[in-house]
Amino acid sequence: MMLTIGYIGNGKSTNRYHLPFVLERDNIRVKTIYRRNPDHDAWKKFDHIHYTTNLEELLADSEIQMIVVATTQQSHFSFAKQVLEAGKHALVEKPFMMTYKEAEEIFNLAKEKGLIVQCYQNRRFDSDFLTVQRVIESGKLGDLLEVEMHYDYFRPEVPEAAHKFEFYNSYLYGHGCHTIDQVLSYFGKPDKIHYDVRQLLGENRMNDYFDLDFYYNILKVSVKSSYFRLKARPSFVVYGKKGSFVKETKDRQEEHLKLFYMPENADFGIDLQEHYGTLTYVDENGVYHEEKIISEVGDYGRVYDGLHDAIINGREKQVSDVETLLQMQILEKGVEECW
Repeated sequence: MMLTIGYIGNGKSTNRYHLPFVLERDNIRVKTIYRRNPDHDAWKKFDHIHYTTNLEELLADSEIQMIVVATTQQSHFSFAKQVLEAGKHALVEKPFMMTYKEAEEIFNLAKEKGLIVQCYQNRRFDSDFLTVQRVIESGKLGDLLEVEMHYDYFRPEVPEAAHKFEFYNSYLYGHGCHTIDQVLSYFGKPDKIHYDVRQLLGENRMNDYFDLDFYYNILKVSVKSSYFRLKARPSFVVYGKKGSFVKETKDRQEEHLKLFYMPENADFGIDLQEHYGTLTYVDENGVYHEEKIISEVGDYGRVYDGLHDAIINGREKQVSDVETLLQMQILEKGVEECW
């Protein structure tokens, strides 16, 4: 059965991170896109999609079952609330809301209305993250001891251009929402978290660095990010009692999207041999092994597959309310710890 959807927002998020994947699926129809700022249109229009500057037209369309909120986070709460009150399911870009309180209110409203609202956690379907899961589940590493996850840039101009602190424009909010969700989705709720969230350019400047440690009994999972890494650290380093796995490079979907190389290409987002991670371990006979691991195939569109199943077939949604609320708590706590 077809799922008919619309969008609020016609910027980079909609056109780069959503439409290329949705338009590849034959069970989802994009009917309408609401353009908040038509004077700023910079993306190619699709002939089969209706574009409007009238939000009420989108909200009142009885054919549209779900609306995607793909705007800046300051407007997520108000738009998500309008979508739910119009009787539509909602998918909201990340970070989901500005605060835990807003997120809780939106989830409660969805429950009252019998509707689905979910955060767009597409990074659950990054190839590097999926590959790490496969390696862990192979058992070759033995008992897990430590996982390091890095999301680095060398973009000093970004924090240097910010001359006041805004929690919602922090590095933690803007990028921690990717990796924190990966941790929570795979490892669950931690026993405790250690926060190291900094403003490297000084007080009242942008948060441009964070290092969060999630503890699960003896396992420590670290999420580390900086705007000042000329040479990025490996995407993932995983240590177990019998071996380690190092994945140097990140998922390539975003790299290809920025080049306008789209999912219709058979090799979209696919790692080349030089991108494969290295697994090193000692087997049950004490024999040393070192091997390259072919990367899993990432696909951000799997978020939409899950929503189709949830809305049309009544299955559980992929990203639970509990996971999203916990992430909001972690983001808020991290900002409070900023120094």
